[in-house]
Amino acid sequence: MSETLEDKVRDAFAQGGVLSRAAEQFRERSGQTEMALAVARTIEDGGVLVVEAGTGVGKTFSYLVPALLSGERVLLSTATKTLQDQLFGRDLPRLVEALELPVRTALLKGRASYLCLHRLDLARHDASLPERGSLRTLAKIEQWSKATRTGDLAELPGLDERSPLIPLITSTRENCLGAQCPQFKPCHVNLARREALAADVVVINHHLFFADLAVRETGMAELLPTVSVVVFDEAHQLNETGVQFLGAQLGSGQALDFARDLLGAGLQHARGLVDWQQLVAAVERAARELRLAVGKQWPGTKLRWVGPSPEGIDAQVWQDALEALQQAFEMAAEGLDTVSEISPDFVRLYERAQQLAKRAARFALPCETDSVRWVDVGAQLRLVESPLDIAEAMRTRVLKIGSGAAPEDDDEEAGRAAPEDNGRAWVFTSATLGDEPTLRWFTEPCGLGDAEVLRVQSPFDYAAQAGLYVPRAFPKPNDAAHSARVAQLAARGAAELGGRTLVLTTTLRALRAIGDEMKQQFERLESDLRPEVLVQGELPKRVLMDRFREGADAGRAGCVLVASASFWEGFDAPGDALQLVVIDKLPFPPPNDPLVEARSQRLEAQGRSSFSDYSLPEAAVALKQGAGRLIRRETDCGVLAICDTRLVAMGYGRRLLAALPPMRRLESEADFEAAIGELRNSLSA
Repeated sequence: MSETLEDKVRDAFAQGGVLSRAAEQFRERSGQTEMALAVARTIEDGGVLVVEAGTGVGKTFSYLVPALLSGERVLLSTATKTLQDQLFGRDLPRLVEALELPVRTALLKGRASYLCLHRLDLARHDASLPERGSLRTLAKIEQWSKATRTGDLAELPGLDERSPLIPLITSTRENCLGAQCPQFKPCHVNLARREALAADVVVINHHLFFADLAVRETGMAELLPTVSVVVFDEAHQLNETGVQFLGAQLGSGQALDFARDLLGAGLQHARGLVDWQQLVAAVERAARELRLAVGKQWPGTKLRWVGPSPEGIDAQVWQDALEALQQAFEMAAEGLDTVSEISPDFVRLYERAQQLAKRAARFALPCETDSVRWVDVGAQLRLVESPLDIAEAMRTRVLKIGSGAAPEDDDEEAGRAAPEDNGRAWVFTSATLGDEPTLRWFTEPCGLGDAEVLRVQSPFDYAAQAGLYVPRAFPKPNDAAHSARVAQLAARGAAELGGRTLVLTTTLRALRAIGDEMKQQFERLESDLRPEVLVQGELPKRVLMDRFREGADAGRAGCVLVASASFWEGFDAPGDALQLVVIDKLPFPPPNDPLVEARSQRLEAQGRSSFSDYSLPEAAVALKQGAGRLIRRETDCGVLAICDTRLVAMGYGRRLLAALPPMRRLESEADFEAAIGELRNSLSA
């Protein structure tokens, strides 16, 4: 009788099996094996499996081992490019070597991750480079471009991901010249896609997956139909990632980028044949008028758009501005049409002008059903129309995806539902997918109501490794003194621990207030070992994370990192580098956010409670993510402080507490200080 995939997986995970050679200090974990066997069954039988695997389970090996041993073609999707690089550069090679499999692997990112050789040539002659330092950076990029094989900008040391040069040396779907490009043959994007088509295991990210679902342009349309196993890791981000791509967007920044490219190409290839200055001025003026129509708004404001215009905006002024923008794009298209034979740049610019005009026309019409529309206000303006979730797209265009024809442009439906492929295995996994047994928070908006659901608990001994402190005598979350008190509590703990503290905030305003207050607190310390305070936004994310991890290992005081948003998840600082996590407030979704408001209204219309069925589960999942930064290994110890009295004063607090890891409770300030003291003593032991 031939050995089944489950048998092979069980052998691999047994103590003394092949995994002992792939992972240092490997030991058999029942939860890891349980998940791996469930993945193996799904691969053999087909269908959909949703797995919540607590921190420390080792979910990466749990899906990689059965996927590799199956011999099937596999697509792995992660939430971020950092996780992609880790999977492709570390986990996969170790397992492929240990399992002794002749497997070809490939890494595929979105085109913005790769150097565009054609646009690099254009940037060399661009007289409007953003700043003097850009010339030095450009020279560094040019030197690197001659040696790199992949063109992946993540391989270029010292390149700030916020550099204004990046949009000038990478392509977008709008400005890529395709087969007409003079650099088409050595193009790094095309090389990556060719390697992906030839590989057995391809590592992508969720953004790339949904970008393809929206426009069928990233190479996935060819790749996905040939794959038998699809795994989404960090799947809790799927819904929010998906809705970004399955709607429509138009920004004043897009208009200005188009105007800059139009002027550059016009003056370079067809000077004097068309009045390029006039066409560009019309686009820039229309974009500016659209921004002015919104008036003075706080940066970061989202204006809900109901009816013909966003709230508080004069409807006639708004519609006139949209019409002027549409006409400016149409005039540009007419001018480009007269010179399209001169250069492929003009052909692509003509297509961009048409697409932008169509999008402006779309936003002048009423919003689509089951979607919500709003305006993001900042230095630039962004018009957004988004579906409320990805359930319909997942059911009709992902789980049944086939070889649907590519659409003519990004405003048309991308592909048609194909006959269901019952043989394909779909695995969705994360450490946090909800706060109740059916994981409805995740499965409902993702259209996975019929999936098999498995929850695997963390193997960590949280009661012994960590303490949870909720200060009782503390300002309420909306109190003006709240942020200062959070900073004082965090500073007290960080001073004892020599840094080793992560402060997670729910708003950027609190981020700045707490960061400033902590810096002032430490300036008053006379010790040479006072911690360095790192604040998100002051340095690139990668630099912040590296400096935080290195601080405690350098024989000096460690760091305090004050962060928000993306640092609630994906930030890993195991060992002694992190021993205190402070969360300022319960992370409820902002009620005035247009998407949150529309989702809440839909639930209320269905006779459900938007608080119990949406706001509370959202907060529980985010809280689990933040708390999960503290304990990353069996040997880690630490304290989690949540500075929100609602957690113990309100009835719903019990549900949120139940969602957290089972840490021991620190009931008083004395308990908190004693726990910090124990951590400090263990550091010096």
